[in-house]
Amino acid sequence: MVEWTAQERSIINNIFSNLDYEDVGPKALFRCLIVYPWTQRYFSRFGNLYSAEAIMSNKDLAAQGTKILHGLDRAMKNMDNIKATYTELSVLHSEKLHVDPDNFKLLSDCLTIVIAAKMGKDFTPEVQATFQKFLAVVVSALGKQYH
Repeated sequence: MVEWTAQERSIINNIFSNLDYEDVGPKALFRCLIVYPWTQRYFSRFGNLYSAEAIMSNKDLAAQGTKILHGLDRAMKNMDNIKATYTELSVLHSEKLHVDPDNFKLLSDCLTIVIAAKMGKDFTPEVQATFQKFLAVVVSALGKQYH
């Protein structure tokens, strides 16, 4: 089980309370699909993904990015039991969608970059360390079914 300090909890809540989900979620997913094109195979039902422009103008992908980011709310609200919170999603991604669990880490890295750009100087080393700790726990929980 992960231990969270009051300061870490505050930082995570502050990040999420200031997020524009409809902006950050799509940008993180777009970045992941463009920078790591092999991740596109899980999104073939979303249509044309043949160029960065096509990806960034895809409304279905944008909606999926927003949905993914809203999915992190569950972890934020259940920080003391993230693994149990994501059990169903872990099963879905491993057994039905067959997502390579390494892709969760790639998306979390892209999300960190997008949030860092949005927060600017407020994305201090302490904020970054806390956010990356949070995402590492989420990534581990999503990959739990694979172990």
